Amino acid sequence: MKAELILKDRHIISETSFVELIVWRLPTPLSGSRHNFKYRLAFIVESVCVLRYDNQTGKGDHKHIGDKEMPYEFTTPKILIQDFWKDVDDWRR
Repeated sequence: MKAELILKDRHIISETSFVELIVWRLPTPLSGSRHNFKYRLAFIVESVCVLRYDNQTGKGDHKHIGDKEMPYEFTTPKILIQDFWKDVDDWRR
């Protein structure tokens, strides 16, 4: 099985901000992850990434909020996207 792109989407939030969602299904887990997904979800405001969820090879699942990086407990792609949108909403308040 090859890597399969299962989501690639961009949502314009305002004139100065957007969200980009990219999720791949992989044949085997990345080093540091226990699931078969590779993802990058980003919220960009005025050309700056202010919120990002990703799972780099060797680093595992984590998220960045501003300058802070913290672990993220991945369960399913659906919950990943729900958690991300909740953080986007929280950031915008």
